Amino acid sequence: MPGILKSALALVAIVAISAAGAQDNVRSYPDRPIRIVVTFPPGGPTDIIARAVGQKLAEAWGQPVVIDNRAGAGGNIGTDLVAKAPSDGYTLVLSNFGPLIISPFVYSKLPYDPVKDLTPITLAATSWFFLVVNPSVPATSLKELIALAKAKPGQLTFASAGNASPSHLAGALFQSVAGVTLTHVPYKGGAPSVAAVIGGEVQLAIESPPPIVPQVKAGKLRALGAARPDRSPLLPDVPTVSEAGLPGFEVGSWYGFHAPAGTPKSIIDKLNAEMVKAMTTPELRERFAAVGAETIANTPAQFRAFIDAELMKWGKVTKAAGVKVD
Repeated sequence: MPGILKSALALVAIVAISAAGAQDNVRSYPDRPIRIVVTFPPGGPTDIIARAVGQKLAEAWGQPVVIDNRAGAGGNIGTDLVAKAPSDGYTLVLSNFGPLIISPFVYSKLPYDPVKDLTPITLAATSWFFLVVNPSVPATSLKELIALAKAKPGQLTFASAGNASPSHLAGALFQSVAGVTLTHVPYKGGAPSVAAVIGGEVQLAIESPPPIVPQVKAGKLRALGAARPDRSPLLPDVPTVSEAGLPGFEVGSWYGFHAPAGTPKSIIDKLNAEMVKAMTTPELRERFAAVGAETIANTPAQFRAFIDAELMKWGKVTKAAGVKVD
């Protein structure tokens, strides 16, 4: 009995020491540089948002924040890297709608699970899409476009930034909600797809603000609807899709911070508090707006619920449309 008791006491002591060590690590966090993996190349909205937030974290905590661009496979490479990183809060990822929501449904073998392998920190921002047509299309309203598409099933074409891209899925959702059949024409990126609409190669696109807004203002594209819950400050004269007669169609890309699964809640909460504080400053709101993004900055629980709802919504869309990458 004394031997068993001694072993039990020793085990309790080890557990207590481990718990105390973990608490010390949390209290001292961060005491070394933090890495934010960005799943897309430098210069785009994901990269700009990550650098803006990283700069604020570095200023607040006095530790360097390194931005590590790991592009490839639609954002899957960088996301997988962080999913397999140590759960200590020193490797984070700013990823988006594609690798977190679309990839689980369009890749037959994905090396990570966006729910099981990652812990949400905060939804950073949303970039709501616009539905636009070439000015030569004989439709000046969304209702007229839908009527035209129904009269000519499969004859109207829509451009996307690529197979299984957010704009491709937006087009699939539009066809489902509107009850029309369009022909999908994929391009290598949002800018080339919008250029194709301007040039008349295709009739329409549903895309994010950066390549759309300047062309609408220049009269090179006609915006028929904003796929968002309220009117956009970027194009306030453009009605929402719901206002234009098609309720239930809201779509956009979004950007969110994650840590590896198992990261202590206290570290997640500390990251969330500082990120939300940074992103709700006028300075960062303006920097986000410059790339067509609107600040969200919510809690980890709210971000988790958002992801669950997005997976349910887009899982149905991808399956119905038969979208696959491999």
